[in-house]
Formats: sequence, structure tokens, C-alpha cells
Amino acid sequence: MAHRIPLLIVGGGIGGLAAALAVSRAGYTAHVIERTEAFAELGAGLQLAPNATRVLDRLGLLDEIKHHAVFPKRLVMGDALSGALITTVDLGQTFLDHFGYPYLVMHRGDLLGAQLNACRNSPRIVLESNKEAIRIEDLGDGVRAEFLDGSSYECDALIGADGLHSLVRRTIADDGDPICAQFVAYRGTVPMDEVPKDADLDSMTIWVGPDLHFVQYCIRPGELFNQVAVFRSDKYTPNSDDWGTPEELDEHFAKTCPRVRHGIAKLRRGRRWPMYDRLPISNWTRNRITLLGDAAHPMLQYIAQGACQALEDANCLGDKMAEHAGDVTEVFRGYQEARIPRTSRVQEAARFFGDVKHIHGVGVPLRNALLARRASDDFDYFDWLYGYTGCPDEEESAAPSEEATARRTGIR
Repeated sequence: MAHRIPLLIVGGGIGGLAAALAVSRAGYTAHVIERTEAFAELGAGLQLAPNATRVLDRLGLLDEIKHHAVFPKRLVMGDALSGALITTVDLGQTFLDHFGYPYLVMHRGDLLGAQLNACRNSPRIVLESNKEAIRIEDLGDGVRAEFLDGSSYECDALIGADGLHSLVRRTIADDGDPICAQFVAYRGTVPMDEVPKDADLDSMTIWVGPDLHFVQYCIRPGELFNQVAVFRSDKYTPNSDDWGTPEELDEHFAKTCPRVRHGIAKLRRGRRWPMYDRLPISNWTRNRITLLGDAAHPMLQYIAQGACQALEDANCLGDKMAEHAGDVTEVFRGYQEARIPRTSRVQEAARFFGDVKHIHGVGVPLRNALLARRASDDFDYFDWLYGYTGCPDEEESAAPSEEATARRTGIR
């Protein structure tokens, strides 16, 4: 017989654990299952903008993760081919006064570790690993989840936080496979004593060029330097893994400036990450089942908002649980009404900024000239994204005004 539980969260990554913490703080119990043997995060570097650090503060995690985080002094965009500076964003006191919360970078595993500790210390949260869901059945007034080990749970409600290839999503919106961007990423960290001498250790730096970019920043203070190289593969073939190879990596970045090439020389080539997203959908919910994070709105990494949006989802879900006590269908309805317009905009913005970063030809000097005109303490570009508090009225007030838009573009 199936074991009955109140709330099942499928997926024990950053989004799933944040959801568990958010609903537990609203007074509810949560059971989190993770298909792997241990709760862990792949990859290394993670950027958390003020819209995410604001949520981490609400979850009671910000003070702890500050001990593991690095606080860059600025965001820097440079031209990967010429090495010239394009634009900067000052992340100092003016930024903090403007948004109320910091921009930080850290190891993904350190954030997940802090979340795990908080979950384990909560009497309302159960964590279960090595539990792979293979079937989700909508029962109307509940949900049944069946697992690879032959067991099953029946639950009052279920949240799918199971990532890009979400099983739960197929129960709600079977919209096919994720969309391959034909770009691939190589990621890795460098010990501080091996960091290229010309690297900027005080900044989160992104070098942009035609069909490529390269990201560099410190994580784990004084220990590791994170690097990510991204490029469009000329050999992409659907349903094949024979593209985006290390040879292509070296070929694409051979034309870049010395600072970028020095970093690429230190980059690991043992694993590549093809880049995928999906188009926004208008519904995440079916009766007592809903989606969260990449299961709901997978996006390209070009504005570093994947984890940030999952944290926002969790915060909203917890608020709705507190607001509509006991009425799961009303909770999920209000949750997706609040979140879908926001996450759809972020998904679309991620694609747009990828195009901006990877632009070709005459677009390159136009982009560089436009961005060079903004001051380092002009945050108009970021207000709608980083200034989000979860309240639609406050979000609207944080959107750039027509005057601000005119000022940054030169159009009046």
C-alpha cells in the first residue's frame, strides 16, 4: 500500500530544498526526495543577485552563506577579442543602498550544504535520497508517485523541482524535449596559486565575443577561481554528442585576447555542458501538482538567474501557503499567477542577452558604444530584475521610468 504524506517535493537541488524551507517556515511539513545517492550539486560557481540574497535572508540562510561567499567589487564586461573594457557595474555601497541586498558569488555546493543543514534541523522536513520517481499520477484530490525501487507514496500535494528533464512536468504539460541552443559550456575551478597573473580577482568578469563568452570570478575566499567558457558549436547535430568538443573550444578561443587565452589554458576539458532551455508555458499546475525552478522555467545561463528564480519561486510558494492555509488548489493557483509572468520575462531576457553578448559584425561596435555610455552606478538595466521583492506593486515601482530609459539609451 502507498504511504500517505502531506506534501512531496520531487528534486533535492537548490530549488527543492528552498521550497521545503519556505513551506516549513509557513508551518507545513515537507518530504523531499532526491534520485541520486546523496544531495549534491554539479558544477562549481554560482552567482546570486540581490533578488536571490533577499530570499536567502528570509529563509534564514544569508548570514551562514556569507562565510562561504565572495563579494565582488564590480561586474565587468570586456571585449574577448580586443581585451578592451566595455562597461562595469559598481557593486559597492551605492549598489547595496539601491537594492538593499548584496551581489555575491559562491560554490554551488556550499549553498546546498547550508540548505541541507537547515532542512536537517527542521522537524517539519524529511529528506530521502536514492529515491527516483518513475511515474506521477494525478488523483484529483491527491497525487500518487511511484519509484524505481517499487515503492510509492500518495500525497495531498506534490511539487516538481526535478529540473530540465522533469518527469513531473510531463504530467502537466508534455511539451516535448528541451530546446538545444547549440552552445556548449566548459566549467572548472583553478587553485589560487595557479590563477593567471593578469586575472582580476576583485571582479566578476565576462569576456564577450562573436558566438562565445568567458566568465571568471573567485569562489571560496582565497581558495578557488571559477572559469566558464561558452561557445556555439559549428558541428552541432541533433541527437548526437559529437559536437562542442575540446578541439572546437581551442579553435574558437584561439582568436581571443591574451588575458582570455591565459584563462582558457587553465580550463578543464573533461566534461562539457550543452545548453538548453524551453519556451515559457502558461500553466504549471494540474489540481494538486505544480512545478518549481528549472522544471517550470528552464532558462539559458546568460543572466545568471536560474537558481535565483528557483529561490524566488520557493519564497512565493511559502507566502501563498501562509496566506491560503489548507487550500492547496488556491495556493498553487495564486503561486503560478504571481510567478509565470515574471519567469517568462526572465527566460526571454536570458535569450536576448545571449544574443547581445554573442553578436557579430557591425553589432559589436554598436553594442560596445552603447554600453560604454552608461555610468558604473547606473542601475536602470537591473532594477526590474534585481529589485524584485515578490510584491507586484513594488516590482512595478522598481521598473525603469521612461525618463530613465531615455537617459540610458540617449533616445528622448
